[in-house]
Amino acid sequence: MKPFFESSEPDLSLDRVDGRVKVTGAATYSADYQFPNMAYAVLITSTIAKGIIVSIDSKKAAAVRGVLAVISHLNSPGVPGYGDVKQPAERAAVGTAFRVFYDNLVYFSGQPVAMVVAQTLEQANQAASLVKVKYQKEAHQTDFEENIKNAALAEGVQRNKNSPFQDYVRGNPDAIREAKVKIEATYTIPTQHHQPIEPHAIIAVWEGADKLTIYDKNQGVKSAQGNLAQAFKLPRENVKVNAQFIGGAFGSGIRVWPHTVAAVLAAKKMDRPVKLVLAREQMFTSVGYRPYTVQKVAMGADEQGTLSAIVHEGVGQTSTYEEHLERTILASRAMYACPNVSTQYRLLKLDVNTPTWMRGPGDATGMFALESALDELAYALKVDPLEMRLRNYAESDPERNLPWSAKGLRECYKLGAEKFGWKDRTTAPRSMQKDHLLVGYGMASSLYGFHRHPSKARAIMLANGSVIVQSATMDIGPGTGTAMTSIASKVLGISPEKIRFDLGDSSLPDAPGQNGSSTIPSVGSAVHVACEALKKRLSELAEAMPDSGSKSVSHSDILKYHNLPQVEVTEESKSGPERDQYSMYSFGCHFVEVQVNPVTAEVRVTRVVTCADVGKIINYKTARSQSIGGIVGGIGMALMEEAVMDHRYGRYVTNDLSSYHLPVHMDTPEIEVIYIDKPDMVVNPIGSKGLGEIAIVGVAAAIANAVFHATAKRIRELPITVDKLV
Repeated sequence: MKPFFESSEPDLSLDRVDGRVKVTGAATYSADYQFPNMAYAVLITSTIAKGIIVSIDSKKAAAVRGVLAVISHLNSPGVPGYGDVKQPAERAAVGTAFRVFYDNLVYFSGQPVAMVVAQTLEQANQAASLVKVKYQKEAHQTDFEENIKNAALAEGVQRNKNSPFQDYVRGNPDAIREAKVKIEATYTIPTQHHQPIEPHAIIAVWEGADKLTIYDKNQGVKSAQGNLAQAFKLPRENVKVNAQFIGGAFGSGIRVWPHTVAAVLAAKKMDRPVKLVLAREQMFTSVGYRPYTVQKVAMGADEQGTLSAIVHEGVGQTSTYEEHLERTILASRAMYACPNVSTQYRLLKLDVNTPTWMRGPGDATGMFALESALDELAYALKVDPLEMRLRNYAESDPERNLPWSAKGLRECYKLGAEKFGWKDRTTAPRSMQKDHLLVGYGMASSLYGFHRHPSKARAIMLANGSVIVQSATMDIGPGTGTAMTSIASKVLGISPEKIRFDLGDSSLPDAPGQNGSSTIPSVGSAVHVACEALKKRLSELAEAMPDSGSKSVSHSDILKYHNLPQVEVTEESKSGPERDQYSMYSFGCHFVEVQVNPVTAEVRVTRVVTCADVGKIINYKTARSQSIGGIVGGIGMALMEEAVMDHRYGRYVTNDLSSYHLPVHMDTPEIEVIYIDKPDMVVNPIGSKGLGEIAIVGVAAAIANAVFHATAKRIRELPITVDKLV
């Protein structure tokens, strides 16, 4: 017999499967869980950027009604994985993650130095305001521009000769000197912060001396499980991490941060559940950021616009105790067909907290410089910027000398330009106007590397014919559950309404964290193969029934006949030799229109067309949302976002949402999203590549290029604010 498939053509563009519970408030986020006898923790953070804690006076705080403890390095129960504290304390060796409440050393302003635990949040906040910390200040260095001369090759890169961050040379390193036409420029991106609406939050629960459960805003429950097990010397299976719903993260939840460990310590010391929610100000110093980066680009070409040389040098910010590396200069090696390319990447250690990956990490930063420089060169040559990119189109990967697994960028250029009306653009800067406003058209390319990690998924057919699919993946907003439901529905031929996808739980089958645009390529492939295996198993069971092959039977009938409550399969999917045979990227481009007030210099993005080649689109509705989100993030990156620090104190003065500017609905223009939507069957069995990162890569450059076309002023330091245009 053959299993009966209820829907051979399932809806390929689903509404979000978790949409209703989110908009009705039924979704439970990390801070929403309730436990009997739960206590509340509030962090106290350093007011200096470098020095030594001399004393902590907590007497007044401890006297506040409801206060249970004031925890610091003086009385912390300790993290076994940190090791013993040396006396006197010594600064951490490079590569050591920050150890909360470990010793009396201060590494950055905003560092957690103590924590109040109380019966209520209000009591904890009141008591925290009464804790007095005295410091012995040391001279700090937080000014990037003043210290850039101290940038150096990362120590970790020095030890690893195969690191992609080693200095790179292709062809003649001196070719830039011989270029017929060349430009040289410096591009600067300031520190920019993840600021999701939901702040980071954790509830820690010790269920015995050696069993820990946490409810945490985290993008990787499996990695968090391993990290916490190692830190507290617990069997991995005794640590459970839950993060079923996440209200945005953009990379801020990729790792376990000090506040998470602090809450676990408090719960251990109090022997009761403890909740800790970061204040908005603490979000600026607790969960990483896009690092301040300065890039120098030299680019040369012949009179016809054929590139002859690219030199790309970048310096990124990091902390004194960890080396955070980003892909800033890597795109310049692969994006265009250029025979002579050299890149160099250096790190500058400052007395700040460690950066982390922020949407489009490295590539969003590097492509701002590369695509701005190419635009500058196009104007110097009097060549249309789009034509400039077509003349230097790379038909294969010039860095690895491998064919692309698939590349539809040329088609992206064509479709995007047609939809946008690029041909209507007049070439001269400051030559277009509308309603007394200056109008500019700009464009930029986009790329992001393909990432696929080993992943597992479980598929369960229940007796009533419904299906549960499970994997320990995450959803920080892209619609993971919806996409996985769509994949399962298509493979099994079952209506999406009959499928439930479980995620955000470390006890589920192994999956990578949600980062690097790897979720659909990795977990989606695992869901695909698991559902294929389930379908095969059901077919085998159907064939064992009487009158096999003569009629179709429902899945419920199959299980009923075999007296099975359910049929379950677990499968793993991972890359094979194709990684060494092809070069794999997502590609795209953005076309942007801006209007600039010639009197006030106010810039508005008024129209965007974005086109991407990311293989097969699994679910159009959620994919489109990802593209729109990337454009909005790019608008913030280009026009608004900038962390400003008072270097006298090494402290951010933009530490809330009134001073750190983000784009809102009024800043969001008409956005048209186009996909090539051709499966890349080399990369994985579903033919789909990553979309989340590529959506923002290149947007800032396209906006900056449009601003130049509108105003004839080239702004190379983000954000593009009024003062830079006046």
